[in-house]
Amino acid sequence: MESSISSSTIVLSPPPLKANNNNGVNLVFDASLQQQPHLPTQFLWPHEDTAYAAADFLPDPPIDLSGFFLGDPLATASAASQIRAACSSHGFFQVVNHGLDPSTFRAAHHHMDAFFSLPLPRKLAVQRQPGSLRGYSGAHADRFSSKLPWKETFSFTYSHARSPTALDVVHYIKSSLGPHFEHSGCVLQKYCEAMHMLSMAIFELLAISLGVERSEYREFFEDGCSVMRGNNYPPCKEAGLTLGTGPHSDPNALTLLHQDEVGGLEIFSDDKWRAIRPCHDAVVVNIGDTFMALCNGRYKSCLHRAVVNKERVRRSLVFFVNPNEDKVVRPPEQLLLAGNEGAEAPTRLYPDFKWSDLRDFTQNHYRADTSTLQHFVSWLSNKTQP
Repeated sequence: MESSISSSTIVLSPPPLKANNNNGVNLVFDASLQQQPHLPTQFLWPHEDTAYAAADFLPDPPIDLSGFFLGDPLATASAASQIRAACSSHGFFQVVNHGLDPSTFRAAHHHMDAFFSLPLPRKLAVQRQPGSLRGYSGAHADRFSSKLPWKETFSFTYSHARSPTALDVVHYIKSSLGPHFEHSGCVLQKYCEAMHMLSMAIFELLAISLGVERSEYREFFEDGCSVMRGNNYPPCKEAGLTLGTGPHSDPNALTLLHQDEVGGLEIFSDDKWRAIRPCHDAVVVNIGDTFMALCNGRYKSCLHRAVVNKERVRRSLVFFVNPNEDKVVRPPEQLLLAGNEGAEAPTRLYPDFKWSDLRDFTQNHYRADTSTLQHFVSWLSNKTQP
């Protein structure tokens, strides 16, 4: 299980990872090495990506879900209205009173911390393989050789359709890290189950906000497969020159995130970057490219980034919700019908596609950025031409 670091490997001082990048050079991101006086060039980002620091916090208040879960029609309509306004503007909102106990967040962060605290060779032993959605990655140096994000990640999948006894997260954690991590697997399995339940509730609210059948999106995603990811952003003395995550929109449908008190998440709203104030009991939700296609562009895929801190480690837990890989992504007919008083039917903004095609595109052909969906549509068109 141990993975050695050969003499031909370049250790990227602040956080390293071992893998072959496009130049055939092994790059390793070691989060324990913070002594280098200068930032390795692989971590430098263009000035236009780092120069415009967030001037203020996004003022939108968190959306209270307590009334929705109690079946209160007025509270449900209010929550749906707030979601409609946020998603039409920038594709981002936070929810509170969502049914998750604070101890669920604390436990998941604790066990992710235990993984990131392992020696580098132990983490490299479960390194993510090309095209895979599971495993460890340090600065994504296994995939890219420039504009590397200042972070390390650990990811695994969670199947929506499996029975409660399947315990796919527990089995993966135990088989990859060893039997002594079985309890970690149980904690993270429980976290994924809670995030899945919350995501289904949010899909109901999204459907209500769009005026389609309440069960439309819940049913579409009920047999899907989500990806759970822990992010660890080490301190960086030259934080202004790099990013924890570069500007991008998520290719999946819906992202649910819990961030610690350090902060660093920023979204692009009203033509400027705005910081998201950490709230220990809130879950951050943002629309991704797949849902933007599912609602025919009515809601925006959220453009966001993560900055790093000069002195403190930042952590986050991310739950990426995806449909079944063979599902055809197409807006509900209700969103494609002509409006009242002779109004024309909306123009289709995106062609039908399978989630597996978009996943393959972002894993093997394109680095997710601010225009992933547009490039995917062009790629798909060229792919299907005779």
